[in-house]
Amino acid sequence: MSQLVQNERTKLFANALDCASTACFTVGILTPTAAYFYNLGGFREAAMLLIFGIGLVTWLSAVVALLYFARRVLRSLR
Repeated sequence: MSQLVQNERTKLFANALDCASTACFTVGILTPTAAYFYNLGGFREAAMLLIFGIGLVTWLSAVVALLYFARRVLRSLR
C-alpha cells in the first residue's frame, strides 16, 4: 500500500475520532447543561445535580480521551 493511501486513512481515522469527541460533548455536556438551564423535568433537584456533575466529568473525560487518541493516531503520519 502506498504511503499516500496510508496517510489518508490515518487522517480519516483521526477525523472520525474528532467527530466522536464532538458528539460526546454535545450529548453528554451541552444537552444536560441546557436541561439544567431550562430546568427540564425538574433537573435542578439535589439528587439530579450529583448525577449531572458525575455525568459532566465522565463525558468530559471521554472527550479528552478521544482527542488524545486522535493526536496519537496523527503521529503515525509520514
